[in-house]
Amino acid sequence: MSEWSATKARKVLAALEKIGWEVKRQTGSHKILEREGWDNYVFAFRDSDEIGSKMLARIAKKTGLKAGDL
Repeated sequence: MSEWSATKARKVLAALEKIGWEVKRQTGSHKILEREGWDNYVFAFRDSDEIGSKMLARIAKKTGLKAGDL
């Protein structure tokens, strides 16, 4: 079983901001996030979207997010 469980996008974005990511710019629902030492990441979800476990694992790989951060 995956360590990730489906979560709302607003909660994931809040967790990313808590670990140091900042919104660099936004166009519609696409937010470009930046963090020193990491490549920019495009967070393309609306706040009410439900993000599944596989997508959360992909986000974690690119951003350093951990299950405990949620």
